[in-house]
Amino acid sequence: MNKERLLKKANQLCNNTLMETLGIQFTDIGSDFLTAEMEVNSKVHQPEGLLHGGASLALAETVGSAASILLNPRKQTKSRGIQMSANHIKSISSGKIIATAKAIHTGKSTQVWFIPIMDENNHLISICQLTTMFLS
Repeated sequence: MNKERLLKKANQLCNNTLMETLGIQFTDIGSDFLTAEMEVNSKVHQPEGLLHGGASLALAETVGSAASILLNPRKQTKSRGIQMSANHIKSISSGKIIATAKAIHTGKSTQVWFIPIMDENNHLISICQLTTMFLS
């Protein structure tokens, strides 16, 4: 399957889900990474008008979980996030954020994903790490 077709299919799977509600879109994929973007607007703000940390985590878990399936050489089709951590580095109130998942560890049953979240000017917003587990 080619890159554009794979991204289109991944985005279609997000219809009627939290990803659609938050406006998360998969935008790029390679042999060892998956990228997704999300607009920062009032839908993802906390009361002070800044990006909500939970929205950042939703973006990171979305791209990491999807990467665990799409970039999986063993072709397991069921994966679940089992641990997520983040450090929020910089606040943002508007624009776009971009999250790219890259595997740190790919074992038989678990994977660990490093997911930096950047703004459009390549400033670091959050550093996230996701552990996923394959289900049989």
